[in-house]
Amino acid sequence: MLLPAIALIHNYPSPIIAQNIPPVAVMTKSSEPFNYDNYTAVLRTYVSDRGLVNYQQLQTNRQQLDAFNASVGAVTPQTYSSWTEKEKIAFLINAYNAFTLQSIIDQNPIKKSIRDIPGVWKGKKWLIAGERKTLDDIEHRTLRQDFNEPRIHVALVCAAMSCPILRNEPYTAAELDTQLEEQMRKFIRSSQGFRIEKGEGRVYLSAIFKWYGKDWQPSYIVEDKFTGTRSQRAVLHFLSKYLLPSSRQYLEQDGYKISYLNYDWSLNRQ
Repeated sequence: MLLPAIALIHNYPSPIIAQNIPPVAVMTKSSEPFNYDNYTAVLRTYVSDRGLVNYQQLQTNRQQLDAFNASVGAVTPQTYSSWTEKEKIAFLINAYNAFTLQSIIDQNPIKKSIRDIPGVWKGKKWLIAGERKTLDDIEHRTLRQDFNEPRIHVALVCAAMSCPILRNEPYTAAELDTQLEEQMRKFIRSSQGFRIEKGEGRVYLSAIFKWYGKDWQPSYIVEDKFTGTRSQRAVLHFLSKYLLPSSRQYLEQDGYKISYLNYDWSLNRQ
């Protein structure tokens, strides 16, 4: 996510979030399911429940991460094509996040921000399912292009404090809806994601919703509710389903202003 640096945000109170959104996970078994054992071990060992990474220890004990990333490259295009949509999305998210971890620990000393690594998003190419792709290719020209799934933006982690947190488990096809829904609820509860300030007449959103707001338009655009541009109304429509009725009703009206939260690019390290 290569975008402007902005300052560290403050720890604001969380919005009131509805809890009764049952996710649905449906999949069919593919011919060759992918093995996430090495990646699972990495996440459980070096990522905290808060999504913070012990990069120093991971750098010292990187064998399992290197083995997992090599296995991503060993997947053939035919195998990838045989997978279900959810298997492909989970695979691509995991690959993006694992490649990002490697990008960080390949630096010696480890940088204070991923943005200090030249070419991290657009230059370095990774072997994935028989093709060489940059991180931007995986995000913008594969995930965003091939799938109508805007929730990927709370799953792809750019190793920054204002990013959604890195889960300490891999994404899987069987649990993808559950995992993405949980990520979204956590993100919009956080000071980095979303808040309503009725006294100010203002709604604050993560800059992620500004950068990728158009990804919500195909499924969530409305013309007669919410405020702002088409992308902003689509995002607010989507977010409103996670809120309690009073907050949802506030968003559906007009008259408030939308602001974007400052983005903290410092490393998400323990």
